[in-house]
Amino acid sequence: MAILTMAGILDARPRVGYFYTGKTTMQAIGESIKNKRVKDYKSVPILVKENTSVYDAICTMFLEDVGTLFVVNEQNDLVGVVSRKDLLRSAIGKQNLEDVPVSIIMTRMPNIILTYPDETLHEAASKLIRYQIDALPVVRPKQGKDGSQTETKYEIIGRITKTTITRAYVDLGNEEL
Repeated sequence: MAILTMAGILDARPRVGYFYTGKTTMQAIGESIKNKRVKDYKSVPILVKENTSVYDAICTMFLEDVGTLFVVNEQNDLVGVVSRKDLLRSAIGKQNLEDVPVSIIMTRMPNIILTYPDETLHEAASKLIRYQIDALPVVRPKQGKDGSQTETKYEIIGRITKTTITRAYVDLGNEEL
Protein backbone atom coordinates (compact mmCIF):
# COMPACT_ATOMS: atom_id res chain seq x y z
CA MET A 1 0.00 0.00 0.00
CA ALA A 2 2.83 2.40 0.87
CA ILE A 3 4.52 1.84 -2.49
CA LEU A 4 1.29 2.41 -4.42
CA THR A 5 0.64 5.57 -2.38
CA MET A 6 4.16 6.90 -3.05
CA ALA A 7 3.70 6.13 -6.75
CA GLY A 8 0.51 8.21 -6.79
CA ILE A 9 -1.74 5.33 -7.81
CA LEU A 10 -3.47 5.18 -4.42
CA ASP A 11 -4.31 8.03 -2.08
CA ALA A 12 -4.65 7.70 1.68
CA ARG A 13 -7.10 9.62 3.84
CA PRO A 14 -7.01 9.49 7.63
CA ARG A 15 -9.96 7.55 9.12
CA VAL A 16 -11.23 6.74 5.63
CA GLY A 17 -8.64 4.45 4.13
CA TYR A 18 -7.03 4.01 0.71
CA PHE A 19 -8.66 4.72 -2.62
CA TYR A 20 -7.67 4.52 -6.28
CA THR A 21 -6.72 7.92 -7.75
CA GLY A 22 -7.57 6.89 -11.30
CA LYS A 23 -4.03 7.51 -12.50
CA THR A 24 -1.92 5.00 -14.33
CA THR A 25 1.68 4.52 -13.31
CA MET A 26 2.85 6.58 -16.29
CA GLN A 27 0.49 9.44 -15.42
CA ALA A 28 1.75 9.44 -11.83
CA ILE A 29 5.38 9.49 -13.01
CA GLY A 30 4.60 12.26 -15.53
CA GLU A 31 2.98 14.33 -12.79
CA SER A 32 6.00 13.81 -10.57
CA ILE A 33 8.30 15.00 -13.37
CA LYS A 34 6.20 18.11 -13.98
CA ASN A 35 6.30 19.04 -10.28
CA LYS A 36 10.09 19.29 -10.14
CA ARG A 37 11.28 22.91 -10.20
CA VAL A 38 14.40 24.50 -11.65
CA LYS A 39 15.26 26.09 -8.28
CA ASP A 40 15.60 22.63 -6.72
CA TYR A 41 18.08 21.33 -9.31
CA LYS A 42 20.05 24.36 -10.55
CA SER A 43 23.81 24.22 -10.22
CA VAL A 44 26.43 26.94 -9.81
CA PRO A 45 26.95 29.00 -12.98
CA ILE A 46 30.47 29.58 -14.26
CA LEU A 47 30.83 33.29 -15.00
CA VAL A 48 33.39 35.32 -16.89
CA LYS A 49 33.55 39.07 -17.41
CA GLU A 50 32.92 40.41 -20.91
CA ASN A 51 36.49 41.70 -21.20
CA THR A 52 37.98 38.24 -20.44
CA SER A 53 40.19 37.00 -23.26
CA VAL A 54 39.13 34.03 -25.36
CA TYR A 55 42.29 32.24 -24.17
CA ASP A 56 41.30 32.72 -20.51
CA ALA A 57 37.74 31.62 -21.29
CA ILE A 58 39.05 28.39 -22.83
CA CYS A 59 41.20 27.77 -19.74
CA THR A 60 38.23 28.47 -17.45
CA MET A 61 36.00 26.12 -19.41
CA PHE A 62 38.48 23.25 -19.11
CA LEU A 63 39.40 23.93 -15.48
CA GLU A 64 35.74 24.08 -14.45
CA ASP A 65 34.82 21.12 -16.72
CA VAL A 66 31.77 22.84 -18.25
CA GLY A 67 30.49 23.30 -21.78
CA THR A 68 29.05 26.79 -21.40
CA LEU A 69 30.28 30.00 -19.80
CA PHE A 70 27.95 32.86 -18.89
CA VAL A 71 29.26 36.34 -19.57
CA VAL A 72 28.49 39.21 -17.19
CA ASN A 73 29.28 42.92 -17.19
CA GLU A 74 30.79 44.95 -14.33
CA GLN A 75 27.37 45.10 -12.58
CA ASN A 76 27.06 41.29 -12.85
CA ASP A 77 24.20 41.54 -15.35
CA LEU A 78 23.97 38.63 -17.78
CA VAL A 79 25.10 39.95 -21.16
CA GLY A 80 26.10 36.83 -23.09
CA VAL A 81 26.84 33.13 -23.35
CA VAL A 82 29.92 31.39 -24.76
CA SER A 83 29.79 27.74 -25.78
CA ARG A 84 32.48 25.24 -26.71
CA LYS A 85 31.55 25.71 -30.33
CA ASP A 86 32.05 29.50 -30.08
CA LEU A 87 35.50 29.02 -28.56
CA LEU A 88 36.50 26.37 -31.09
CA ARG A 89 35.39 28.60 -33.97
CA SER A 90 37.51 31.47 -32.64
CA ALA A 91 40.54 29.20 -32.09
CA ILE A 92 40.52 28.09 -35.74
CA GLY A 93 41.38 31.61 -36.91
CA LYS A 94 44.89 33.02 -36.98
CA GLN A 95 44.32 35.75 -34.37
CA ASN A 96 46.01 35.81 -30.97
CA LEU A 97 43.41 34.45 -28.52
CA GLU A 98 44.86 36.51 -25.69
CA ASP A 99 43.96 39.71 -27.55
CA VAL A 100 40.32 38.86 -28.36
CA PRO A 101 37.70 39.47 -25.64
CA VAL A 102 34.82 36.99 -25.26
CA SER A 103 32.40 39.86 -25.92
CA ILE A 104 33.38 39.58 -29.61
CA ILE A 105 32.39 35.91 -29.98
CA MET A 106 29.56 35.47 -27.43
CA THR A 107 25.85 35.14 -28.10
CA ARG A 108 24.35 38.36 -26.79
CA MET A 109 21.19 39.30 -24.93
CA PRO A 110 18.33 39.23 -25.95
CA ASN A 111 19.22 36.18 -28.09
CA ILE A 112 19.79 34.02 -25.00
CA ILE A 113 17.20 31.48 -23.94
CA LEU A 114 16.54 31.88 -20.20
CA THR A 115 14.89 29.86 -17.47
CA TYR A 116 13.53 31.01 -14.13
CA PRO A 117 13.66 29.39 -10.66
CA ASP A 118 9.92 28.62 -10.52
CA GLU A 119 9.73 27.03 -13.97
CA THR A 120 9.46 23.26 -14.09
CA LEU A 121 12.37 21.08 -15.13
CA HIS A 122 10.09 19.82 -17.88
CA GLU A 123 9.85 23.37 -19.32
CA ALA A 124 13.63 23.81 -19.04
CA ALA A 125 14.29 20.44 -20.72
CA SER A 126 11.87 21.39 -23.50
CA LYS A 127 13.84 24.61 -24.11
CA LEU A 128 17.15 22.69 -24.24
CA ILE A 129 15.70 20.38 -26.88
CA ARG A 130 13.75 22.98 -28.87
CA TYR A 131 16.70 25.37 -29.19
CA GLN A 132 19.38 22.63 -29.37
CA ILE A 133 21.53 24.10 -26.61
CA ASP A 134 23.52 22.52 -23.79
CA ALA A 135 22.78 24.89 -20.89
CA LEU A 136 20.29 27.50 -19.72
CA PRO A 137 21.07 30.35 -17.34
CA VAL A 138 18.72 30.47 -14.35
CA VAL A 139 17.96 34.15 -13.86
CA ARG A 140 15.87 36.57 -11.90
CA PRO A 141 15.04 40.04 -13.18
CA LYS A 142 17.05 42.79 -11.50
CA GLN A 143 15.17 45.39 -9.53
CA GLY A 144 15.51 49.05 -10.46
CA LYS A 145 16.56 51.62 -7.87
CA ASP A 146 12.91 52.52 -7.29
CA GLY A 147 11.96 48.85 -6.76
CA SER A 148 10.58 48.32 -10.26
CA GLN A 149 11.73 45.48 -12.45
CA THR A 150 13.90 46.36 -15.41
CA GLU A 151 13.13 44.59 -18.67
CA THR A 152 16.59 43.80 -19.93
CA LYS A 153 18.78 43.23 -16.87
CA TYR A 154 19.01 39.80 -15.29
CA GLU A 155 20.97 38.45 -12.36
CA ILE A 156 22.24 34.94 -13.02
CA ILE A 157 21.63 32.65 -10.05
CA GLY A 158 22.29 29.20 -11.52
CA ARG A 159 22.36 27.00 -14.57
CA ILE A 160 20.43 24.04 -15.91
CA THR A 161 22.22 21.61 -18.20
CA LYS A 162 21.51 18.32 -19.89
CA THR A 163 23.40 16.69 -17.02
CA THR A 164 21.09 18.41 -14.53
CA ILE A 165 18.04 17.02 -16.32
CA THR A 166 19.60 13.54 -16.35
CA ARG A 167 20.32 13.80 -12.61
CA ALA A 168 16.69 14.72 -11.94
CA TYR A 169 15.54 11.76 -14.02
CA VAL A 170 17.81 9.42 -12.03
CA ASP A 171 16.53 10.93 -8.75
CA LEU A 172 12.98 10.27 -9.91
CA GLY A 173 13.88 6.67 -10.66
CA ASN A 174 15.38 6.31 -7.18
CA GLU A 175 12.23 7.78 -5.60
CA GLU A 176 10.05 5.24 -7.35
CA LEU A 177 12.01 2.24 -5.97
